[in-house]
Amino acid sequence: AAGGVEGGAAATPGTYAALIGQLPYLKRMGINALELMPCHEFNELEYYTPNPVTGEMRYNFWGYSTVNFFSPMQRYAAGAGADCGRQAGREFKTMVRECHRNGIEVIMDVVFNHTAEGNEKGLTLSFRGFDNRTYYMVAPEGQFYNYSGCGNTLNCNHPVVRQMVVDALKHWVVEYHVDGFRFDLASIMTRASSQWDAKNVFGQPTASTPSMEEVEIGSPLEKPPIVEMISTDPILKGVKLIAEAWDAGGLYQVGSFPHWGIWAEWNGRFRDDTRDFIRGTNARAGTFADVLCGSPRLYKQGGRKPYHSVNF
Repeated sequence: AAGGVEGGAAATPGTYAALIGQLPYLKRMGINALELMPCHEFNELEYYTPNPVTGEMRYNFWGYSTVNFFSPMQRYAAGAGADCGRQAGREFKTMVRECHRNGIEVIMDVVFNHTAEGNEKGLTLSFRGFDNRTYYMVAPEGQFYNYSGCGNTLNCNHPVVRQMVVDALKHWVVEYHVDGFRFDLASIMTRASSQWDAKNVFGQPTASTPSMEEVEIGSPLEKPPIVEMISTDPILKGVKLIAEAWDAGGLYQVGSFPHWGIWAEWNGRFRDDTRDFIRGTNARAGTFADVLCGSPRLYKQGGRKPYHSVNF
């Protein structure tokens, strides 16, 4: 129970509490982990327009338009906004606890690549009002870089932003006890931030660190500070870290995402090679065999194992 809300068939469908009632079935199916689509508070009114067929107003339940990285989505709670939103937090914690009682881990899909505020002409909900040029990748003339395909790009390797990201991740591990994270469009976290200079990025100017003139905004970094910060954090290095190793700007890093020996990847090669083999594309038997064996061509050289390939 969570604040009087019982999980099961009687719970409000589509809520944290209702998921609890499905856990015995999932356990019988042999499922040992759930990856939740984004549960951070997001802008559900992003597409609030009439459905041309039914006339009903349309809500965004996709979840990839984050407003707040530190709180669970209230509309996914049976208690909705009760107790100033704290009820949603209690329900989420209860859901995670019951998953663990059933031997099921909880992995969150997190969106640290863009927010709900859109491009330079978009909404002002939070980060834009705090410090537009710190939180977003912004050109000198004010235009937004759009490596996410959603209007803006989170300025992940700026020291303020990367500290926020690490704090948010640790909050979900320590307070909500989630077991890991799948990072949407994770390759954005490897791109050089705007305001890139040694002092901003590394805390002090040194001759050995890149200057703004040496690293173009958005350039892929071999050792991105935010990924290193997550990978070496005493708490976060012990949870599951899964990268969707590409972005909408054309950066594709499946097999080459900076991993510090612990990151797994959504293996898009498995999907593509398996599909090609099944539909009879010529000369695909060898590549199909490779992906069935954990894609050693992608991961063995970097010291990773078959379990670092998340096949889908």
